[in-house]
Amino acid sequence: MTKNYPSNLTWEQWELIPQLFPEAKPGGRPRTTTCMYPVVNAILYVLCQACTWRALPGDLPPWSTVYGYFRRWRKDRTCLQVRS
Repeated sequence: MTKNYPSNLTWEQWELIPQLFPEAKPGGRPRTTTCMYPVVNAILYVLCQACTWRALPGDLPPWSTVYGYFRRWRKDRTCLQVRS
């Protein structure tokens, strides 16, 4: 359970966007749409707090996981779809 940070999406906001994220890579570990919620909140935390990836609080997913998704979504332009 993570703390409720001011940058977190509400569940109502989250329900509007999970379909915008690409499916898991083939051959990878299966994931559910709900496990992306903390990843997105961690990305928002970094962007809103202007902190480094490594400075993510310990109750959020590991910084390397969060940064990996951020890089992938920036490269494939998922970030632009979510922002719209």
